[in-house]
Amino acid sequence: MNVKLHPLEARVIGCLVEKEITTADQYPLSLNALVNACNQKSNRDPMLNLDERTVQGILDGLARRHLVLERSGFGSRVPKYQHRFCNTEFSTMKFSPLELAILCELLLRGPQTPGELRSRASRMASIGGVDEVELALDSLASRNDGPYVVRLAREPGRRDSCWAQLFCDTPASPAAEPPAEQLRAAASPAAASQSQLRDAREHESRIAELEARIEMLSQRLTTLEAQREA
Repeated sequence: MNVKLHPLEARVIGCLVEKEITTADQYPLSLNALVNACNQKSNRDPMLNLDERTVQGILDGLARRHLVLERSGFGSRVPKYQHRFCNTEFSTMKFSPLELAILCELLLRGPQTPGELRSRASRMASIGGVDEVELALDSLASRNDGPYVVRLAREPGRRDSCWAQLFCDTPASPAAEPPAEQLRAAASPAAASQSQLRDAREHESRIAELEARIEMLSQRLTTLEAQREA
């Protein structure tokens, strides 16, 4: 597995995967619909309050990595977005419906026990029992193209261990900073400003490089024209 996601990228990808399954008639999603999905008060942990500018920046970054595709329907003036993350002709990652539902829940809510995943992922896939979830988790943890999930150390007072997805940096033990706190920190205005500043600097660097190339080509063209006239 070579796909690594920022916590906010994981939220966007998770929302696109979820809505493709649960509201297929409204998929792909417009920017406004995706913002609402990211800030949804149900089936999310932590709850966020992202604005359109932030989500658009995340989409642009994912599009550059070929993980998201902008597509507008026939007669639609509003750009819509769909994921190319997995289970598409553009991705090498293929998952069963149950595996995809589990990964989607882990992207949207962070580490969870098999019992929690059974009750929460059942809205996206048919699940007979906790044993099916455990088998799917074991498969995701041991696949040759993975691993995609990891079992965390059992927390004191809990009967079962939580599992976490490995697309983001994941805590190795309960003592590490919880993903929810990492996600809240990433969504802070300061973090967003730093990210926008880095993007602006990269953009300026690319422009300067292109201008230098254009100047060089212009000089070569002038030299060639002078040689022809001579």
